Amino acid sequence: MSIPILATKLFIPSPRTKLVLRRRLIERLNEGLGGKLTLIAAPAGFGKTTLVSEWVINNDRPTAWLSLDEGDKDSTYFLTYFVAALQTIASTIGEEILSVLQSPQPPPIESVLTVLVNEIAIMPENFVYVLDDYHSVDSKQIDDALIFLLDHLPTQMHLVITTREDPNLPLARLRARGQLTEVRVVDLRFTHSEAADFLKQVMGLDLSTEQIAALETRTEGWIAGLQLAALSMRGRDDVAQFVRAFTGDNHYIVDYLVEEVLQRQSEGIRSFLLQTAILDRLNGSLCDAVTGQQGSNARLEALVRGNFFIVPLDDKRHWYRYHHLFADVLYAHLMTEQTDQVSTLHIRASEWYEHNASATDAIRHALAARDFERAANLVELTAPAMRQTRQESTLLGWLKALPDDIFHLRPILSLEYVGALLSCGELESVETRLRNAERWLDTPTQSEDMIVMNKQELSRLPGWIALYRAGLSLVLGNLTNTVTYARRVLDLIPEDDHVLHGSASAILGLASWTSGDLELAYRAFADGMDYLRIAGNISDAVGGTLALADIRIVQGRLHEAVRIYERGLQLAFDHGEPRMRGTADMYVGLSEINCEYNNLQVAKQFLLRSEEQGEHTGFPQHPYRWRVVMARLRQAEGDLDTALALLHEAQRLYVSDFFPNVRPVAALKTRLWIIQERFGDALGWVRERALSIEDDLSYLREFEHITLARVFLAQYKYDQSDHFVREAIGLLERLMQAAEDGERTRSLIEILVLLALAHQMQGDMSTALVPLERALTLAEPEGYVRMFIDEGSAMSTLLEKAVKHGIRPSYVRQLLTAFDKPESKPLVDQNLIEPLSERELDVLRLLATDLDGPDIARELVVSLNTIRTHTKNIYTKLGVNNRRSAIRRAEELHLL
Repeated sequence: MSIPILATKLFIPSPRTKLVLRRRLIERLNEGLGGKLTLIAAPAGFGKTTLVSEWVINNDRPTAWLSLDEGDKDSTYFLTYFVAALQTIASTIGEEILSVLQSPQPPPIESVLTVLVNEIAIMPENFVYVLDDYHSVDSKQIDDALIFLLDHLPTQMHLVITTREDPNLPLARLRARGQLTEVRVVDLRFTHSEAADFLKQVMGLDLSTEQIAALETRTEGWIAGLQLAALSMRGRDDVAQFVRAFTGDNHYIVDYLVEEVLQRQSEGIRSFLLQTAILDRLNGSLCDAVTGQQGSNARLEALVRGNFFIVPLDDKRHWYRYHHLFADVLYAHLMTEQTDQVSTLHIRASEWYEHNASATDAIRHALAARDFERAANLVELTAPAMRQTRQESTLLGWLKALPDDIFHLRPILSLEYVGALLSCGELESVETRLRNAERWLDTPTQSEDMIVMNKQELSRLPGWIALYRAGLSLVLGNLTNTVTYARRVLDLIPEDDHVLHGSASAILGLASWTSGDLELAYRAFADGMDYLRIAGNISDAVGGTLALADIRIVQGRLHEAVRIYERGLQLAFDHGEPRMRGTADMYVGLSEINCEYNNLQVAKQFLLRSEEQGEHTGFPQHPYRWRVVMARLRQAEGDLDTALALLHEAQRLYVSDFFPNVRPVAALKTRLWIIQERFGDALGWVRERALSIEDDLSYLREFEHITLARVFLAQYKYDQSDHFVREAIGLLERLMQAAEDGERTRSLIEILVLLALAHQMQGDMSTALVPLERALTLAEPEGYVRMFIDEGSAMSTLLEKAVKHGIRPSYVRQLLTAFDKPESKPLVDQNLIEPLSERELDVLRLLATDLDGPDIARELVVSLNTIRTHTKNIYTKLGVNNRRSAIRRAEELHLL
């Protein structure tokens, strides 16, 4: 579901026809364009928005404007509106970002901003971006987003922030670097001449120089105070007495002047002002509904003409808002004078918003009215859409605002609460909410007591409960219950409920993966993805290929993992979305495999392609995975310091999910420390993880225990104490048996390599060749290279011995060649923009024959449309536009 864009938030407020020109401030704003940020910070009523709107309208630079309010605290909403405002000056910018933000799992803010910064950096002209009323969002997540943006701000963009409070941004740093222009209270206060112009020209008062000076002095140039004073003086006979009596600080001035203003209005206008004070935005129809009167649009226009504290929000003047301070005071008077009417006014507003398709505002006013039944009804109906747009935090806020007893009769709403809690990682209340929903499982049909708004979900209640039970159990590490509840889902639901069926199968796969039963995990997870694909959840099916490929990699089946990645990319492409969520992760996976093949340049190209896709096309773990693979590349190139820095960053960016974390970054860092001979750091990791050779072995800690064996071998090399190598061999032999039983071939190859090295350290070369031969036998069919050459000169010596003993001579010679060269012969010419995939190479070879398109499709057992897609990709990568040119170019590159 798309987030609707309220166009009025993107309009630059129109300057008043009568306006005090503030040339000194305009000049300061113009001078500030050379820096990154202009900050205009002052309390309400100092003309911040008026100043900026006057400046940008008369400035040559294009301007994007975003008026913020409390609803923008949600990061998805903020980013959506942020991009929408940019599109008012560059219509095509951020189109893919907006699409991704509507996806079920929006990417991290930094990922979105990275893509956006890159797009801004190629804009042809400089522009201004205004964030008005920034204080209203009060969100650390959004503060962090702006810090990232300011750190990487392209020269084309100048950011302007208006706010009542200093934002949590690095102002001191920007100030020290000369990148910050500040306009504060002392600057915004009217000077004597500006106050005179305002009172005479704008407010139409004929005051003496002394009276103007008195008002200017007593208000200290506070524009709102002067405006309120001028409104109070209209029609008075005793202006001189009023000016003499005009004293007090801002708080008391506001109370006094609003009282004066309100008392001088007709009862109809006064009632209108108070009753509409509950609204953040005003238009004629909404105000009619809230007040129960007609003609509100004419009244709003009259208030604008009368210089009341009302601001038009669009150029057609359909929408308005009160000045925030004025609204606060009006609301205070409303609560004092018409307390019993406040709930009714909020209910009327809620009903209007509901009928005008603004569920968020309808819920907000229902909660303000404390009509919790109405709010609960609206939340239940709105929750599915909120989940689709990944606004679980907003949804959870609404649910928490409801009293506990509201859920007792609402099983569907209770389940929505469970889903929101699990999504936000708040497990404490999940059990209570689940039990409340489970109370209704024995009710065969809807009970008279039961309240269900989303009736189509009622029949799925048992299935959803079992699914959430399975998910909770998986998070808590209880695999037995995970399997029990996931199987219950499958028993409860009809065959055509593809979403629940697919979700339950996927959870079963994840449980098996966590326990180390990889083949069962693969089958169950693949089954789940098939169901989700049938249900139309293509993005989930594409993303699921990551798990399937990861499982095959653990099984040592690298070639099949490549084919899985290629199928996933093709699935996205076939549905017209080459940048679908998850595609960036698949390029990272292809890079990792090519790194193992020692095709380092190809691996780099895949990482670059992942970057081109944008982090927003990756899942939450993408930033972490990308850095881990880049670290491996840097390690292969011998740049250990950079590799370690990348791993530090990866560890910081790691986001836990339902996938088992079987290669923790801390263990990867420890392996680099061993190479750097930082044994103290390595031993510190061992102590921190409480690792021992006596530990029970499990798949989840297998990588850590292999790393522990490496630590022991490094200690033996350091001090030649025999017990270290003996302990390493004993641990490796146990690990070897466990990996064999679990068919985890990649781990098994590494364990055998380490056993060979351990025996070599003891001088027992004949024994060392036994596990080495087995490792080579397992590794050769899949093309492993780095698994061996990363072990350095000791492995080179072993491989030379293996050749002499006739062990896998062809493969071993290839490995020995890799020791002498920085990388293996690449699969494709490195001048290509992107390497050809294995399937594209298959198609290319058949293009060199006499077969036509349908024949090639039949040969490869794919559709003709798929062949056309592959052919188009081949032409693009080879830089040609026809079949003959493609064959000629392929021959030049020795691809055939």
